[in-house]
Amino acid sequence: MNRADVDAIHAWLAGLSEAQVSRRPAPGVWSPKQVLGHLIDSACNNHARWARISGEDGLTFPTWNQNAWMAAEDWQGRPWTEVLSLWHAYNLHLAWFAQRLPEAAMTHTATVGTLNGGQPMTLAQLLTHYDTHLHKHLEQIRERVGP
Repeated sequence: MNRADVDAIHAWLAGLSEAQVSRRPAPGVWSPKQVLGHLIDSACNNHARWARISGEDGLTFPTWNQNAWMAAEDWQGRPWTEVLSLWHAYNLHLAWFAQRLPEAAMTHTATVGTLNGGQPMTLAQLLTHYDTHLHKHLEQIRERVGP
């Protein structure tokens, strides 16, 4: 992920209305706004992991309870423009940060809960996992807001 990618995603998301992003497809299913909030939570968790792994090998991190975070932060109740601004700023920072990680750190490993079957992953793999996770959820947003 680079700045151009983050800006392009932001431009697309900025074209969505509060009504589009606030609509839940079914009871108990996250709205597009909540999905983006989840991606902010993911950015927060991954940022801390990447920073720590860059300086130390062999770390272990717990997984995070995404539903507890969702309930605590009430992304649904927050204005879309604020959620979008935070996502944009955080991901611009992550793109900048990821490009500056030392090449030697890319082989550092960490175990993150049950991710990868509980087996260690390299920092490079965790960066790729973040990007894959992000795009999976952006596709969910596309599906939920419709054409």
